[in-house]
Amino acid sequence: MATKKDREYEEEILQWRAMKYDELVRENGWLALAGLYWLNEGRNLIGSNPMCEVILPERAPTFIGVAELRGDAVRFTAAEGVRVKVNGRLAQKAILKSSKDPKPSFITWNETLRMVVHEHAGKRAIRIWDNERPQRFSLPPLKWFPINKRFRFPARYTRYKNSHTMEHPDTFGEMVEDRIDGYVSFRFEGTTYKLDASETKSGKLFIKFRDETSKRESYPPTRYCYTEPVKDGRVTLDFNHAYSPPCAFTEYATCIFAPPQNTLPFRVEAGEMYRG
Repeated sequence: MATKKDREYEEEILQWRAMKYDELVRENGWLALAGLYWLNEGRNLIGSNPMCEVILPERAPTFIGVAELRGDAVRFTAAEGVRVKVNGRLAQKAILKSSKDPKPSFITWNETLRMVVHEHAGKRAIRIWDNERPQRFSLPPLKWFPINKRFRFPARYTRYKNSHTMEHPDTFGEMVEDRIDGYVSFRFEGTTYKLDASETKSGKLFIKFRDETSKRESYPPTRYCYTEPVKDGRVTLDFNHAYSPPCAFTEYATCIFAPPQNTLPFRVEAGEMYRG
């Protein structure tokens, strides 16, 4: 018979699963993404005209404005007569802060289209959201392995002497650098395993991994998993919180996949499954 603690744990997992679905379908969520256009050095035209460097949905103006890339700086100038907002205020010109900045510069038109400068692997793009995309309203329920406490491990976190970067594969088949701060070690069926991890500002660890289910049941390139905050070098590694990255749902995400050493030689039958 399930205990009160078991029921509370299952309810927490179900609420977390509902949140992961909402992240995909909500306004300005992953399934609202409608484009990702890498910027050329110099002037980049933005509009619905297919001759533009950044192409918007057809209902948008033929020409909304120009994004000018000079080195690391992106400057936006709106087209004459077009009303656009930058972070909620009407603007004719703006220096755009990227998605990596604590306060990015979001350009909006007609309240339904949103754009931001997106950085990935040292390059800059314009990322577009279209909140009228039908994909937002047609996603079936996500598929999950049954909740399985067998894949919830007490683990130890060991910080490397120095954080370092190493190459990881990404969405585009390229190798990009990503930071590793330490590793999590845990025991499963009498064997100790370890996974490299990155620290977050909240104290949680972010882990990218693959396992034997990646061959068929789960998203092949990687799954993601966050732990709870580390306490005195100890942490719970709960694969029931493993999930598919956004690139499993949209071609406009720029995901970084698990490094080779984070491949587990057993089946992690917990967390999100992949529909393919």
